[in-house]
Amino acid sequence: MGNTRSLLKMVMVVLFLGWIFVWIMISTNLYKSKWTPELAKYLNTTYFGPQGINLVLLTVPMMFIAVLSCVYLHVQKKPTQTQREWKVKGKMGRVMMVMNPLGIVTFTELTFSLLFVALLFWALYNYLYISYHIKLHNHDNAKIWQAKLRAFGLRIGYVGHYCWAFLFFPVTRASTILPLIGLTSESSIKYHIWLGHISNFCFLLHTVVFLIYWAMVNKLMETFAWNPTYVPNLAGAIAIVIGIAMWVTSLPFFRRKKFEIFFYTHQLYGLYIIFYVMHVGDSWFCMILPNIFLFFIDRYLRFLQSTKRSRLVSARILPSDNLELTFSKTPGLHYNPTSILFLHVPSISKLQWHPFTITSSSNLEKDTLSIVIRRQGSWSQKLYTHISSSIDSLEVSTEGPYGPNSFDISRHDSLILVGGGSGMTPFISVIRELIFQSQNQSTKLPDVLLVCAFKHYHDLALLDLIFPSDISVSDISRLNIRIEAYVTRENEKPEITDDRRLLQTKWFKPHPLDSHISPVLGPNNFLWLGVVILSSFIMFLLLIAIVTRYYVFPVDHKKGKTYNFSYRALWDMFLGCVCIFISSSIVFLWRKKQNREGDKESKKQVQSVEFQTPTSSPGSWFRSHERELESVPYQSIVQATSVHFGSKPNLKKILFEAEGSEDVGVMVCGPRKMRHEVARICSSGLAKNLHFEAISFNW
Repeated sequence: MGNTRSLLKMVMVVLFLGWIFVWIMISTNLYKSKWTPELAKYLNTTYFGPQGINLVLLTVPMMFIAVLSCVYLHVQKKPTQTQREWKVKGKMGRVMMVMNPLGIVTFTELTFSLLFVALLFWALYNYLYISYHIKLHNHDNAKIWQAKLRAFGLRIGYVGHYCWAFLFFPVTRASTILPLIGLTSESSIKYHIWLGHISNFCFLLHTVVFLIYWAMVNKLMETFAWNPTYVPNLAGAIAIVIGIAMWVTSLPFFRRKKFEIFFYTHQLYGLYIIFYVMHVGDSWFCMILPNIFLFFIDRYLRFLQSTKRSRLVSARILPSDNLELTFSKTPGLHYNPTSILFLHVPSISKLQWHPFTITSSSNLEKDTLSIVIRRQGSWSQKLYTHISSSIDSLEVSTEGPYGPNSFDISRHDSLILVGGGSGMTPFISVIRELIFQSQNQSTKLPDVLLVCAFKHYHDLALLDLIFPSDISVSDISRLNIRIEAYVTRENEKPEITDDRRLLQTKWFKPHPLDSHISPVLGPNNFLWLGVVILSSFIMFLLLIAIVTRYYVFPVDHKKGKTYNFSYRALWDMFLGCVCIFISSSIVFLWRKKQNREGDKESKKQVQSVEFQTPTSSPGSWFRSHERELESVPYQSIVQATSVHFGSKPNLKKILFEAEGSEDVGVMVCGPRKMRHEVARICSSGLAKNLHFEAISFNW
């Protein structure tokens, strides 16, 4: 098995390096004048036309990597892979700088970012060199400087196209390529944002330059031209209008303060892609096809998963305005700590999906999955109101879970978890995973220090979720955990009224359509995803070859005839979507049929769940001093916790006090200021034993 993984890895590395080499060379005069004519003889056949070169050199390698990555993730031995992955992070994952607007940048991110920027400048230099010194196109008999201005506008658009070759990889939630380099979709969102900024800037500059040029040569109406045999300018104009709308509404103000505007505007991405591809044509579309093709496979599979109604078992309403929702899941559904689940409640919004942190451990809690939701936005406020009302059933759909493919938390001598407010919720799953690992007596467990800051005393109720309610003393006897809780806006323990100190638990009645949360393609999900990718892409190649050879080619070779430029691109997009739909649907339905017996048994279990009446109980932090804590989890949490009023944690002092340990893992999740402060401390070099990792769910 180890040899198989090594061989797969070597093949993927070779393919990727070859793919990158083509991107480096494609802008050079050598590639354009020497290599392209030779390659065209063999690759631009009657079956693929002018898109043959880019299809073979830039599409096929990355699609092959995607298929091999599915096999690689399926056969990997998780403990071995985990240790290797973290070893790489230890060498290259060091924080290099912390600055706005980039945020926390590691050595690896800085290196690859600089290489990518160098690639963009290299491409721009080569394109301009060809235009300015070898062949300057001047179809409008403009002045030389005007023709050079037009060439600059054209070439800067080419540079923006480079960004589109990578733009959709970070937002492919079930990506099999990101885990190869230790990334998740959630942690990669910032790369999508960076690429979006660069590409939209290039496209805006491309548009402005052409508008200026057309105004100078008295051809401003070219903006609205739709040439049937060449680039349709109007398609580009429509694309840039949509792109600017998406760009502006994706700025931090809209993402964080006006989320609905950002969300709904971003749903225009389909139209953006259509008009953009019609503008650049089928040959250039093949340069960026892999990441778009994989994104739409992921998007359609997510749609299939979301059509099922998930079984919501119970909800706990905490005094801190937080909700814990518990769902039923199949025992075979595995996820790692810090994973997230996307939630959709049709009674609140027909379109909106929101990600929430999973607090349960799939190893410790085989049949249930829990998430925590903080009441802070309009959507979560409505959900809180729904749950708090007298309803006994709620229709909920889910997508995911999504998270790291491997997660080894026992490799450190000690672990410092720093959370701000609801930012501590990812660490609940980390601690619960440690509880599971503690059941193996041979496993060495790290000492855990949880540092959490809350605004108000009643927010301490979140700590009650750290241990499962059915945990026993023996289950946590080997876990050495210490909690330092800081209440920043209160100087002493406040008077707590009865209505604010009750922790309410609500149970929901099962519905006939309820089903357990399960992998979208069932067991062996990665392997079947590889089948979907491979079969849909082969089907796409076959259909493109048939359409080109027997429909497009005859038109092109009629005297005085040329097949419509935009129609070529539309054929590619249409056939790609058809192949994804057919392949994904067949595999999904086939896997559903295979698991039908298990589904029937699961349905029976769902229906047989006994409905319980709502209950209320005081949380650990809202009981009278004289009243004994009867629950083992409550006892353990209170005994392990020191509460500090009226102050913020001195993070520098806390982290440097851990200098005695050889290997200290530091994880932080919370407000940006807190994440940046911890990152600066860990990257200062004053304590070389600190290994930093940030968890951010704020796009």
